[in-house]
Amino acid sequence: MHLPPWVVEKAAIIIPAAKKNVAQAFKAGVRVALGTDAGVYPHGQNGGEFWSMMQLGLTPVQALQAGTANAAELMGWSDRVGVIRWGMFADIVAVRGDPINDIHALEHVQFVMKGGIQRRNLQFVFGVANAIIGAEL
Repeated sequence: MHLPPWVVEKAAIIIPAAKKNVAQAFKAGVRVALGTDAGVYPHGQNGGEFWSMMQLGLTPVQALQAGTANAAELMGWSDRVGVIRWGMFADIVAVRGDPINDIHALEHVQFVMKGGIQRRNLQFVFGVANAIIGAEL
């Protein structure tokens, strides 16, 4: 990524302060939602934000909740998204492996369902997906 020198200089000042503030917020129990304005991760690489949240103090489950139930509640959409339940939008991603044990698995999405329509399937093993879908985070 090619950035103008003034951006690099500003980032060197802002990023450490931002990390410190976010870590303090996590420690204080502030509920957060995972998301992007493309300032942290380029579109399509958003899975890396889970790891970043863990580096700043969240557990793997808390990071996953930031991208699911917390995000839905903080946006006022918990009646439509955030959990896998009958009557909710069927927006689901699945990965190989267990993101609780390896959060980086979320950087390699194998299956995407948006609004109940399969958008991406890289020969995902559905037995594993069923185990994940049965659990509410």
